[in-house]
Amino acid sequence: MTVRIMPQEGAKARGAIDLAGPLSNVKVVEMGTLIAGPYCARLLAEFGAEVIKIESPGEGDPLRKWRKLHEGNSLWWYAQARNKKSVAVNLRDPQGQAIVRGLAKGADIVIENFRPGTLEKWGLGYDELAKDNPGLIMVRISGFGQTGPYKDRPGFGAIGESMGGMRYVTGYPDRAPVRVGISIGDSLAAMFGVIGALSALHHRCESGKGQVVDVALYEAVFAMMESMLPEFGIGGFVRERSGASLPGIVPSNTYPCKDGSYVVIGANADSIFKRMMRAIGRPDLADDPSLATNDGRVKRTEELDAAIAAWTARHDLEEVLAVLDKAEVPSGRIYSVADIVADMHYQARGMIERHKLGDRDLLLPGIVPKLSRTPGATQWIGPRLGEHTGEILSRLGYTEGEIEDMRGRGVIG
Repeated sequence: MTVRIMPQEGAKARGAIDLAGPLSNVKVVEMGTLIAGPYCARLLAEFGAEVIKIESPGEGDPLRKWRKLHEGNSLWWYAQARNKKSVAVNLRDPQGQAIVRGLAKGADIVIENFRPGTLEKWGLGYDELAKDNPGLIMVRISGFGQTGPYKDRPGFGAIGESMGGMRYVTGYPDRAPVRVGISIGDSLAAMFGVIGALSALHHRCESGKGQVVDVALYEAVFAMMESMLPEFGIGGFVRERSGASLPGIVPSNTYPCKDGSYVVIGANADSIFKRMMRAIGRPDLADDPSLATNDGRVKRTEELDAAIAAWTARHDLEEVLAVLDKAEVPSGRIYSVADIVADMHYQARGMIERHKLGDRDLLLPGIVPKLSRTPGATQWIGPRLGEHTGEILSRLGYTEGEIEDMRGRGVIG
């Protein structure tokens, strides 16, 4: 059952606000599955866009069955599909394709993450849809993009993270590369999709013309790789795995504490480094002119990390944090999800939302970023499969009899 909730308390406290959301006049058709395309649409839905999610009748988005389930539904689903309307349509059926063309005719944005050429095979490619809606914007997220020699290859986030360079630098040098514990490649691609969609909407305000936003998973990852490419281009330097440290930026590392905990410290700004060294009883290092700037500290990375680790190892985590906080040194514990839920700052910022799922409390992450006048909000959690099919098709002019006939033939669900 769809559950409607009130806006976040944090949003109420910010003064005069528009609860409709800044994208309340934007209509989106989502034809994606799993992570990248649906997350892109979710971000738009969180800020008020009407998102009509197209799902396969009888099955729906495979994400509905991913990871932890509650009464047969994925708990992830309730977050990924919040604020969306589910319409079950068979995209392989000509009548189903006609329904989607009707929806696209009145849409601002279509989002899809099929393999390139799939929509064209169904008569739903951009050129076809734009004939009836020249202002349409289509966000196309795929493993390798819509062009190039690899475009027809299947590509998931894990492949994009590997090809984009992230996996190569993640982990410890004496072990195999590891993955980040979430589907970061898909999420990055989704965010670039949103940036592209909003940029294209802005351009359309001036020109009246739509366009295609082509996002490749590997490129979204590659775009985040900081100085990796220019360092290789100038000096042939290949960045390698470095564990918890950040090579070339010193000190920035994870250090052990007396109680078995770990503390993350980022004291790489020149003035912060001096404050920290004095705070841990090493004024000799604070006042050493050869350590006054980062390039000098990089040459003595092991010495500095050893000095900091020797200090943290003599104190429990809370003692370490208290000293560093007083010295205004960026530092923090490594949070588990239990730590996150208990943290007062997360709570004060409205980042832990509580919703009812039957007789259970469902926790969802709050919405990012915070807008002072038009904040995002969770209006409802992920819907049942096909929950809004009748509503949306009635809006397109289909009669109740036509809807029931198509449902009986498996065109819709």
